[in-house]
Amino acid sequence: MPSIRHLAFVVNEQKTGAAALAGELADIARAAGVAVQLTGEPSVPPGWLRGQDACCVIGGDGTILGVAVEAARAGVPVIGVNRGGLGFLTTFSDEEARANFAALLAGSFQVTPRSLLSCSAGAAPGDLALNEVLIKDEDGSKLVRLEVLADGELVTEYSCDGLIFSTPTGSTAYNLSAGGPLVHPSAEVIALTPICPHTLSNRSIIFPQGVKLRVRPLSRDARLLVALDGQRNLKVGAQDAVEISIARERLLLVHRLGYSHFAIMRAKLKWSGSTAEENLG
Repeated sequence: MPSIRHLAFVVNEQKTGAAALAGELADIARAAGVAVQLTGEPSVPPGWLRGQDACCVIGGDGTILGVAVEAARAGVPVIGVNRGGLGFLTTFSDEEARANFAALLAGSFQVTPRSLLSCSAGAAPGDLALNEVLIKDEDGSKLVRLEVLADGELVTEYSCDGLIFSTPTGSTAYNLSAGGPLVHPSAEVIALTPICPHTLSNRSIIFPQGVKLRVRPLSRDARLLVALDGQRNLKVGAQDAVEISIARERLLLVHRLGYSHFAIMRAKLKWSGSTAEENLG
């Protein structure tokens, strides 16, 4: 890959050791002649990544979610350094980042694209989600009745606590907790998983690339909450339909050469076949 000459840092300073690690990595970058810009804000404003060759995010997966949409729109690859919990997206440990940062800056890495969801409701501007779109009742305590259509064809009606529309990346997040399937990150699909459906036969559905999904409330007094990645909400009017599809943008994630998705899965989910000797970078 091309070398990195302009590098942005997004640091979750609430994570223990994140600020100190950012200082160390920034020093390595400057010593290599790389121009550095840094912020401790949880999300970056539009245009902040313009002209950057990469963005190094230090924190947890939630920190990456705060940067993902702007990075995808700018086409800037993201290096995730884990100072949080599981870290499916922040795949570099702090030790691996220190040991490999000079090589990363010199272009010794691979990039994997991750799909995002495009979501809109009514006449309001749409938005993007890296993990999932959640649709539920606005006050969070009521059963919601929803109708789902795929390319104009009725799929089914749901009575449930909500619906999760997940990307392959988000399949290890809320979707997994709700009993949804794990999906390989290179698959161009949308996974729909109902939350506590009142019909036991309601299970996850996998929709193909290019599908246009439409969700409509079936109750006249319904007020929907549409949450994107658990961080941003769409404004939804009464009886507005929600439109969901795979976005044209992609998030570019930086991994070390030889990165293995399944090694990460075995370790993070503690599957049989994991070994302590596996390199998880």
